[in-house]
Amino acid sequence: MLVDSHCHLDAPEFALDREAVIQRAVAAGVAGQIVPAISAEGWPALKEVCASGYGLFPAYGLHPMFLSKHMPEHLNQLGDWLGREAPVAVGECGLDYFVEELDQAQQRFYFDGQLALARDFDLPVIVHARRAVDAVIAAIKRVGGLRGVIHSFSGSPEQASQLWQLGFMLGIGGPVTYERANRLRTLVAEMPLDYLLLETDAPDQPDSQHRGQRNEPSRLSFVCETVAALRGVPAEDLANATTANAQRLFNLPPLV
Repeated sequence: MLVDSHCHLDAPEFALDREAVIQRAVAAGVAGQIVPAISAEGWPALKEVCASGYGLFPAYGLHPMFLSKHMPEHLNQLGDWLGREAPVAVGECGLDYFVEELDQAQQRFYFDGQLALARDFDLPVIVHARRAVDAVIAAIKRVGGLRGVIHSFSGSPEQASQLWQLGFMLGIGGPVTYERANRLRTLVAEMPLDYLLLETDAPDQPDSQHRGQRNEPSRLSFVCETVAALRGVPAEDLANATTANAQRLFNLPPLV
């Protein structure tokens, strides 16, 4: 039994066959999916997708790469959504310093605001950190009282250690299946199991056996097999451990 800790199942890429995608995921052993938002305009549709069942759990937030869609009042609206809808997390939020045209000061404004909401509502955060892990760590320390996951972690072992000390997990997906991802594969092989989550980031970041295609949550089984092989453990044991981690972080109900 697996939990996809990061899947954008509400994305338009799944509009035509979402039900079939879900059924393939269930057949592959994916009993739960965390579905994070990217902008306020998408929250209602995301809520509707998750209400369809199949172990779909919503998270609401403002993604840094969609900065042009965000307005300051969306932070107040997010607080209303968190209080009314009881999601499993705040996110996807974070910082992206890879895309140069994204204003870093504005990113920090929305990120800090979402971290404060997560702290006040006692919810975990789902964090995007691209070329910005140090800045994310600084923000987490500055706000304090937080827990969560750094989605699609691509930082250094030293940064990973700092995050573990802060109580944050690392989300690992398709990139780890590529043999050239030496630093990531070494980290995943050696990191403490209690801080490991599996994800697909579908429809993005397809694995090495699915490159160039639309990613989907059923592919999580291959991510699990790859990570288990790197760690030298049975895939079933890794699945059980990472599912328990997801249930603990997101306070998920029993999965079937």
